[in-house]
Amino acid sequence: MTFIFKNRTHAGQMLAPKLENYAHKPETIVIGLTRGGVPVAYEVAIALNLALDICIVRKLGVPGNEELAMGAIASDGVMVLNDDIIREFRISQPTLDAVIARELRELQRRERVYRGNRPPVNLVNKTVILVDDGIATGSTIRAAISIIQQEQPKSIIVAVPVAPIEVNQELETEVDGVVCVITPEPFYNVGLRYEDFSQVTDEEVHYLLERSGARFAEV
Repeated sequence: MTFIFKNRTHAGQMLAPKLENYAHKPETIVIGLTRGGVPVAYEVAIALNLALDICIVRKLGVPGNEELAMGAIASDGVMVLNDDIIREFRISQPTLDAVIARELRELQRRERVYRGNRPPVNLVNKTVILVDDGIATGSTIRAAISIIQQEQPKSIIVAVPVAPIEVNQELETEVDGVVCVITPEPFYNVGLRYEDFSQVTDEEVHYLLERSGARFAEV
């Protein structure tokens, strides 16, 4: 199988030109999903001269098969569950509650580490470009969409390097636009399209967020 993206930085550089209509618009904000979406979002924000912020979402992995999402949870406890997966794997309510509690603790830790004293960007009446490094089932991106919708943005554009075509089509009915570099068939998984899909660190997320904020502070 041929790799499409060298790494997340390269993926962001390939995604940015597809969003050039949003360049230099102060009412538009790029939001990166932590952790993997942040390096992609950073490149988009740099290329389009837009502000960058983050949305912290945690996948609710099936116990023993954590890569398989039975849902996702975002800040403030906003949650999206995949009922089909929960039924198929016979996930009990106590098991689900335990996974939710664990991931909520991790969400709160990351909020402190990534932001420090920096408050979230105000999204009211803004156009939000929501960026991840790819979409598989769509549960994580839907959790992010749910929390962003609570902030009353003007519109939400989902932008990713790679996703299944059927998930893209579903999302097009849920947000104001979907931008994707490739929709391979068969899909398999996001990581197969990256030469380097190593885990993004907490330090990298903090650094990119600080670097983006400093760029606008200097203007």
